[in-house]
Amino acid sequence: PAAILEVNDDYETATMSTSSSSRSSISSLDSNQNHTTPLELGLVMDALQTSLMEQAEEEEEENPLPIQKQETLTGEEQDMSKIKDTDRKISMDYEMNHDLVQTKTKRSGTTYSANLIVMDPINPKTVKINTLTPREQENADEPLLSAIHHLFNNEFMKAKKIFESQASTDPLHALGLGSMVFLKALTTFNNKTTANAIQVLMSTYNLATAQIDNATKKNMGDTVIQYFTTYRNYIKLYRGTGVPTHVSPAKPKALEMHKINTVPNGVLRAHVAKAEACLQMAILHLLQENVTGYIKCGLNLKRSYASYSIVWQEYKRMGQLHNEYIDRETISGIQFGIGSVHLVLASLPQKVLRTVASFGWKADKHLGFALLKLCLEDRGARSPMASFMLLAYYTTLTSMCPQILSDEYTQPAIETLLDVQRVYPNSAIFLYFAGRTSRLARNLTLSSQSFIYAIEISKNEWAEVEVFHMCSYEMGFNYMMQNNWKEAISIFELLYKERYWSQAIFRYLSGACLDMMGQRTEAILSFAEVPYLLQQSSSNVNASTSSIEQYVLRKVKLFQSSGYQDMDMTMCALEYLYLFNAYEFMDMIQLEQNLALTDYSLTRILESEKLEYGIRTRELLPETPPPQYDNQRATLLLIKSSILFAMGKYQESIIHLNWIIDRKDKITVDKWVIPYAYW
Repeated sequence: PAAILEVNDDYETATMSTSSSSRSSISSLDSNQNHTTPLELGLVMDALQTSLMEQAEEEEEENPLPIQKQETLTGEEQDMSKIKDTDRKISMDYEMNHDLVQTKTKRSGTTYSANLIVMDPINPKTVKINTLTPREQENADEPLLSAIHHLFNNEFMKAKKIFESQASTDPLHALGLGSMVFLKALTTFNNKTTANAIQVLMSTYNLATAQIDNATKKNMGDTVIQYFTTYRNYIKLYRGTGVPTHVSPAKPKALEMHKINTVPNGVLRAHVAKAEACLQMAILHLLQENVTGYIKCGLNLKRSYASYSIVWQEYKRMGQLHNEYIDRETISGIQFGIGSVHLVLASLPQKVLRTVASFGWKADKHLGFALLKLCLEDRGARSPMASFMLLAYYTTLTSMCPQILSDEYTQPAIETLLDVQRVYPNSAIFLYFAGRTSRLARNLTLSSQSFIYAIEISKNEWAEVEVFHMCSYEMGFNYMMQNNWKEAISIFELLYKERYWSQAIFRYLSGACLDMMGQRTEAILSFAEVPYLLQQSSSNVNASTSSIEQYVLRKVKLFQSSGYQDMDMTMCALEYLYLFNAYEFMDMIQLEQNLALTDYSLTRILESEKLEYGIRTRELLPETPPPQYDNQRATLLLIKSSILFAMGKYQESIIHLNWIIDRKDKITVDKWVIPYAYW
């Protein structure tokens, strides 16, 4: 198992005599005999609440900084004693003898023959219409609810078997298969898995569309007229603020006496499945981070909202009698779908939003929250997906902007996890979010325990490899935040060999961590592979270079332009941590270590400037050009400002930010530093 980070109290920052040795002496950490052990979701939430209460008590006390540091260390020791106590309660299957290497060995024996999810092409003419009444439909959906329960309890193959039993005839069963491969695609960053997910979801879309079309052909009377009237009303009004609110409920007597014809429940149910398939395809296209993906995302969101709007208007028109005409899962599907669409759009930057939401209506974040919480409370088939969507929103946005959103979203994330752990106490999916939430609460040890347990309980299951990769990366990132460079390297090397996400990024991260350990030669060899790896990956069909890959490529080219002579003036690992707002989640002692490292690099720049200016005082027209280290100094000062901000020393960071802004015209390489400084 991975060793828990413990800071060596004997390190001294005064030993900065040489570049490699001094960097190693500051950043190296002891790896002792205490181990990170897996914890189930309920124990994680108990420990997280205790940790937050302790943090709140510490913040209320106004003691000098040295005393606060001693309290932090004491709290860490208390956490370790709690971990040892809970470790005795954990099943023998998840004890410390299951390390990462053994996990990998066991995974290699898994059979993948049954893992592939595919759907045969849909023949619209053979698709049967759904004539079940709402109550009959609810009874028929019992196996579907069982499959959802299996899916979020890590029994993926059982869920897959149930979904496949009616996937060729029922849109909701087909959507279940699509949702499984959708969740897998979100964890892999693999183009083939994403393409497979889109193919299954597109088959679901075609099946639902065929069922709707066949039903409308079958009913060529007033029901069809009402159906197209509803659709026409949507076309007129979808450019408003989102959900149609003008729909007046029909009079109960008119409905009971059949004076008003309603759209059949089977058609509404198919519309919801069709819309949700489009929603999931939109999210997958959005995550590809290119213009084509944004356009396809917008088209799918438009399709999704068209179907959701039809069902929503029927739902509102039925008023208090809606339960008599619409089954429970269709109603929860409306709540989940419209809520998710609003939440997705509310989280997008304006530049992307203009491309995606070209169809006009405005997103309403608060409406999205309200509808998803209604869906969650219903405890239907979409309840766990509503929890998933809320947790994804809370953790992703808080990670992007912890200074502003941490206080607002951390507690709702914890409450959502507490609610979901009552039903799914050992879900690998929600354990992953427990790890992310624990990180937001500055409890990295608890975060790593959650990721380890998620890996343990998903062994020998359908998504075993994907969960292992996803959680391993998060653990590697945690180790970087704990300055445990050695453990981080071991994880990044493993992910590099298994071709997870981007080989270039993991090779770069390995080099960055090696450099922090003082192993400069090995770091340079790792950096040198990055351009080749990116060139190799970009040559693949449908491959695109992400913004992070472009960043690491520019960084390596900058090193190469100086023959790797200026690496003392750059802290690659700390810079990567800054880009992901990691300093807000780190302990005080790691912040102090990183501040010392940053000051060391700034000192190296100053020494180089003195040396080069000294030459110019002795020689006329020297061959050595004037020193130009504005790019390196600006990046280091930005990192220093972020560390000081995380330490609560806001006033001290102002002078460094002003230096960057005053010299913005001279920063020609790392231009991203300027907007970040303004932010």
